[in-house]
Amino acid sequence: MANSIASKNFTALSNLHPNMANLKIIGIVIGKTDVKGFPDRKNIGSERYTFSFTIRDSTTHFVNATSWGSEDYIRSLSDSFRLGECVIIENPLIQTKELEREEKFSPATPSDYKLLLSENHSTVKLCSRYEVDAKLLSLIYLPVKESCDYYSLGDIVANGHSLDGKIINVLAAVRSVGEPKYFTTSDRRKGQRCEVKLYDETESSFAMICWDSESILLAQSWVPQETVIFAADVRISFDKFRNIMIATIISKTIITTNPDTPEANILLNFIRENKVKNPLDDEIDNYLKESMNLKTIVDVYTVEQLKVKALKNEGKADPFYGILYAYISTLNIDDETTKVVRNRCSGCGYIVNEASSACTTCNKDSSEFKSVFPSFDMLIDLADHTGTLHSCSLTGSVAEETLGCTLSMSHRARGGLRVSVLSCKLADPVEASRSLSGQGNVQN
Repeated sequence: MANSIASKNFTALSNLHPNMANLKIIGIVIGKTDVKGFPDRKNIGSERYTFSFTIRDSTTHFVNATSWGSEDYIRSLSDSFRLGECVIIENPLIQTKELEREEKFSPATPSDYKLLLSENHSTVKLCSRYEVDAKLLSLIYLPVKESCDYYSLGDIVANGHSLDGKIINVLAAVRSVGEPKYFTTSDRRKGQRCEVKLYDETESSFAMICWDSESILLAQSWVPQETVIFAADVRISFDKFRNIMIATIISKTIITTNPDTPEANILLNFIRENKVKNPLDDEIDNYLKESMNLKTIVDVYTVEQLKVKALKNEGKADPFYGILYAYISTLNIDDETTKVVRNRCSGCGYIVNEASSACTTCNKDSSEFKSVFPSFDMLIDLADHTGTLHSCSLTGSVAEETLGCTLSMSHRARGGLRVSVLSCKLADPVEASRSLSGQGNVQN
């Protein structure tokens, strides 16, 4: 099937010319904007709708395509394909780019031309990945800028206000992806916002903001601490409210997920060897340990009840406490040493860079490096007759007591339903039997 698609008479993007007609073009979608409506000057009171996307058919050639038309047509066309999919465009109109005006708001492309899609004459068809040559599919992993042409997050922070308002490229790893937030503006327009936290070897946390649904949808596919992105043409600005530098995805931005470049591979190896965590969760764990009197915890739960209660408490900042009669179904102490014992900073308690043993929090503005200490930092699964709690945090003195080993205090944070073990002891058989039979102090 791949050969039949490849053998069709497609026009290469490198050969585009305004006088061409009856064209058929194949390419992979590497960029896409949201659908927008504008007042129709020819028909007062009505609106015209548009959206744009960028397609690529080789390592060196990619172009922008724009379609205008009725709301139904434009929304249907936009919904028919996504980023990373291959499309066939038939009968587009080729126009010469107005370079200065258009590339202010659209991705910069090497072509002198752009494609205009007409509702009445042009078509866009989605290709099955099984029908497309592998070389075309692989282009999704190739950044649109030189792989070495980017700022490190540390450089952005160091340059500070001098980069305010600048458009630059960024290579970084995904630390966390926030939930999309939806809102309505004062003029009743609906909007959305999603904040992604990035990091690299030079900076432990850096915010990137997505305002459009296409970039938010892409961000939701990223796996924290496993995904590297090359973001071409993001806007850098100074957030006065938080007193930090941030990146914003704009209509010019093209993001390559897990790019196949030497620089990205180096960063990918770094994040795999140096798993990081949300510093805020350290504060939560410290709070749990220092302020919680274990004798006051009396509510007994099953695994199922914990999951139900967690759903009810979703969005609430305060933790809840309880007793669980369960067994440890997974305790992987044969994993890599760095995943069981981690070094922490003696000053702030955060996990430090395994390679440099330097804390990026305490030592960021100081030449005096704090000492580090080893700490248990592992995950266990807890199970009972109603289900299993995966990736529960067993750390610090609790881990030492459970394992009968001594290191130092440690804290671990996980996303989603985060369970921290505050005490782990053998249960009294009578108490456990009473609880599992539903006779204990079970809470809903």
